[in-house]
Amino acid sequence: MPVITRSLSRALNAASRCHALGSRAFHASRCTWTLQRNVFEELQQRGFIADTTSPSMSSHLASAPRTLYSGVDPTAPSMHVGHLLPLLALLHFYLHGHTVISLIGGATGMIGDPSGRSTERTALSPEVLARNVESLTAQVERFFAKGKEHAGEAAGGEVRVMNNLEWLGKLSLIDFLSGPGKDARVGPMLARDSVKSRLSTHGLSFTEFTYQLLQAFDFAHLHAAHACTLQLGGSDQWGNIVAGIEMIRKGRPVSVEDEDEKAFGVTLPLLTTSSGEKFGKSAGNAVWLDEGLTSVYEFYQFFLRTQDADVERYLKLFTFLPLSRIAEAVAEHAAAPETRSAQRLLASEVTSLVHGSSGLTRALTATSVLFSNAPLSSLRAADVLAAFASDSRLATPPPDSVLGEKLVKLVGTLSQGSSISQARKVQQSGGLYLNNVRVDDVNRTLTRGDLIDGRLAFLRTGKAGHLIICIA
Repeated sequence: MPVITRSLSRALNAASRCHALGSRAFHASRCTWTLQRNVFEELQQRGFIADTTSPSMSSHLASAPRTLYSGVDPTAPSMHVGHLLPLLALLHFYLHGHTVISLIGGATGMIGDPSGRSTERTALSPEVLARNVESLTAQVERFFAKGKEHAGEAAGGEVRVMNNLEWLGKLSLIDFLSGPGKDARVGPMLARDSVKSRLSTHGLSFTEFTYQLLQAFDFAHLHAAHACTLQLGGSDQWGNIVAGIEMIRKGRPVSVEDEDEKAFGVTLPLLTTSSGEKFGKSAGNAVWLDEGLTSVYEFYQFFLRTQDADVERYLKLFTFLPLSRIAEAVAEHAAAPETRSAQRLLASEVTSLVHGSSGLTRALTATSVLFSNAPLSSLRAADVLAAFASDSRLATPPPDSVLGEKLVKLVGTLSQGSSISQARKVQQSGGLYLNNVRVDDVNRTLTRGDLIDGRLAFLRTGKAGHLIICIA
């Protein structure tokens, strides 16, 4: 048993009494560990690695299955596409036979990480935090289940979803101050970029200042209780990761030959678009992984709008396609960029990964309806209903209320923000379409023969006005 300093030992023991409570895990079928599958090398080739704390980390990972973790604070009921990079990095490790811990910050979420922020976060109530923790836990579990299915892997490691409130919530102030607090030095804490940037602008509360110690303690606890030897985080987490490694080293003097007691950190790149914008926003709004907050259609469209200069990098990061297949896709796109074939491949792969094959089907159905001038005759009512569920552009009236009615009246009465007079003006200017065919007669009515799959009619005004009628 390695030597542990008394102060940190007391804190870790206090935390470990409750570490098993509430943690959730699921196993993939175990694979035979093979040194040929070096996940670190693959992540490097795909552009995941920004920095590491030690050049020996690759050999550490290649020598045996390891346990690693990455954390997220429950500041919202869902993660967004900006969280995909650490999730995908964990998924790579999981598929290569490692044990991955996705840590939900039920405790640190009450404090707020100052990294990358100019002001302090607004505090959430305990009730909201608890709901967010529950939502994120379920979301993480779904992600890994769908990710394993999407990657087509029959083997893998283990996924554990934990909440740091399980140990930090039981840690007394005295234990904290006499443990992590006693070993910490204020000088290095003040030197962290996240601290210096805030002190030079809006200032920093003592609560936020201690955040790095809480995250460091998470690593120390997971290292002691779960043999976790690696932490993943964004580039802005470098200082917090290093603080955790320092806490582990002070608490457990490590022999150079003792691989199981070492601790490492790796940071992932801060993603920006080729135009310099922060990745993950659409018209200033977050693109969520929860379909209830961002529809699968909007999710698909976000990746479909990827700029040509970014698409190769995103294919390497956000998909599990072999690098040779990505090279082929980029070459095909370069030969005919107007087809946006690489963007379509990217959008399809990521949507399938996050929302499953059914989600991709709904996204493609919605895209066909809203953006294609091709015939719509192959569409099926069930697919359209699924794709536009809860969408204001979908109307499901009884047959006798729409059959035989003028199209301009249907547009004026069933479309939000429209009127019959406005619809008539659009028709007279040549901008009214039924099933992608222009309507030249202002008195044209909807007939049963117009219905696709016996139930569907698609009315379009101009380029962007859509009314989808699916008779009940």
